[in-house]
Amino acid sequence: MEILVMIKKIALAFCAMLLLTGCSSSMKKHERVTNCQVMEFEKEIGNEVLFAYNTSSLSQEAQQSLMRQAQWLKAHPTFNITVEGHCDERGTREYNIALGERRAHAVKSFLMHNGVDSDRIETISYGKERPAVIGNNEAAWSKNRRGVTALR
Repeated sequence: MEILVMIKKIALAFCAMLLLTGCSSSMKKHERVTNCQVMEFEKEIGNEVLFAYNTSSLSQEAQQSLMRQAQWLKAHPTFNITVEGHCDERGTREYNIALGERRAHAVKSFLMHNGVDSDRIETISYGKERPAVIGNNEAAWSKNRRGVTALR
């Protein structure tokens, strides 16, 4: 059992090394730039915003994050995005799919209003089907009520 755990850790470390070397490798310049830009967008700009319970309204903090996303996307016009709408586990599947769709459209509308071409933005709702955090408490639920901007 310990050997399997060690093999998994070595494999994970190897994958991490490959990802990092993708940013410094000169073999495929376009892929290197793309990988680094995706990492920049997700870590430095931020690729998600959080929502309050049972709403698709954007908070002031969410608007600030989306403003950074819009600026980055306007500076990098080759990237298209998919905006994912997510919910916490409470409520029916159907209700959460609809709420996730409203959240994704709220993000899309904000980005469009701030200069990102609508042709570059797709939306999808995952409802409660893809939680970021597993748990039956407000700490978990608050992290699952989100809109995620995924570069493609």
